[in-house]
Amino acid sequence: MSTIVCPTCPNFCKLEQGEIGLCGARKAIDGKVECINYGLTTSLALDPIEKKPLNRFYPGSMILSTGSFGCNLACPFCQNHSIAAGRIDNIAYEYISPQKLVDYALTLKRKGNIGIAYTYNEPLVGWEYVLDCAELAHKQGLVNVLVTNGYINPAPLKQLLPYIDAANIDLKSFSEEFYKKIGGNLATIKDTIAAAYPHWHIEVTTLVIPGENDSVQEMEQLVDWLVALGQDIPLHINRFYPRFNYANRQPTPIATLKRLVALARTKLKYVYLGNC
Repeated sequence: MSTIVCPTCPNFCKLEQGEIGLCGARKAIDGKVECINYGLTTSLALDPIEKKPLNRFYPGSMILSTGSFGCNLACPFCQNHSIAAGRIDNIAYEYISPQKLVDYALTLKRKGNIGIAYTYNEPLVGWEYVLDCAELAHKQGLVNVLVTNGYINPAPLKQLLPYIDAANIDLKSFSEEFYKKIGGNLATIKDTIAAAYPHWHIEVTTLVIPGENDSVQEMEQLVDWLVALGQDIPLHINRFYPRFNYANRQPTPIATLKRLVALARTKLKYVYLGNC
């Protein structure tokens, strides 16, 4: 039986007919890899924009946030593992077409809604749905926001560039070893941030996990790289709390976070301490 390679992300899953990729959202069907979570919505809420977090993009506004299921990384500390690791046969969802989502977003303008945020799970494993919704949203004067791990190949990213207005991208670590543990690679995330920065408002989030990515040296490397790209890129340094397979770990010490935030603020204009 012939196999087909999924081109969406650097996992490049080799799939036989009927087989689903590592992300749980893409399946080999009749010689093509199809997005099987298209429009299958597991979460829908009107959130403050700062919750994404985006602190310097229309601050004080609200945004309709939507998510499906699936993710192409395997973080043992995932805060949304129930939907990120969810599969089509074991999770509750409702189909919402792009037009229906945009129409609903428009009804929420009276509540301060400015657009749509694609979030909760990893939205780019179903990038076709994001693209279709984003095109319609732009026609109605709505903005589009991504909350993403940035683990995507250049071709689909290029299609999204004209239709996304802002993104918070997880830069989980500045270590290739760290990314290997979760099934990804640092180079791709850096490439995504660099490619998107000229087109979108970008903010970056790093969740600091004790004993994993909490060294001063690593934060210095991360900050220096961001500064070289753009000193005005906001960095959110977030506190880790026990979650999922790291449920037996301890939260990040406040002293560690304050030390890393102080370091970052010596070079970046906007640094925020979150989840405290």
